[in-house]
Amino acid sequence: MEDVKRTHLPLGSREVDAATLKAFAHPLRMRMYDWLKDHGAGTASMLAEAMGESTGQTSYHLRQLEKHGLVAEDSTRGTARERWWEAQGFSYGLDTIEADPETLTTVQLVMRQGAEARYRRQLEFIERQVEEARDWQEVVTFNEFTTRLTPDELEAITEEVFTVLEEHLARAKARRREDGGVGTRMVKMYAQYFPLPPDA
Repeated sequence: MEDVKRTHLPLGSREVDAATLKAFAHPLRMRMYDWLKDHGAGTASMLAEAMGESTGQTSYHLRQLEKHGLVAEDSTRGTARERWWEAQGFSYGLDTIEADPETLTTVQLVMRQGAEARYRRQLEFIERQVEEARDWQEVVTFNEFTTRLTPDELEAITEEVFTVLEEHLARAKARRREDGGVGTRMVKMYAQYFPLPPDA
């Protein structure tokens, strides 16, 4: 069977190498990265308060994340003394693991941490859902679909879903430049597709 390389990278992300993944797979760095994703941007001081760490610690780990392209400075904010940082999207594929088999352990650690973070966020939302305004409650979606597909069919679904997302997010970003983000909230959207065991 011909070896097919899946090339689609989600929502402006870049594919990283084994060294970058290993640098990322530090508990505090992963927590800081998740916090930046959830809040859009932040400073070393803000991260220190949120993480319960010193500013020296968060500044050091921000420099390491920046070195590997996992965060970038938001040049529209901050001062020479207080820099603002944004998380940068990334992905990793089979080539990364095949180039360095030991990377599999790192990949599993990163994926496990991500799965646990998603679980915590979903439970947290369920606990406070009744406190949300009705217009937000009405647009929340918790869906699950299970069906039989080939790898090519699943890839086609992924391509189309991400294409639609990219179009909507680009339009939303353009509107934010015009209205300053009035009425907006940070929103979590997850996309997870994986095969069940062969005997399922």
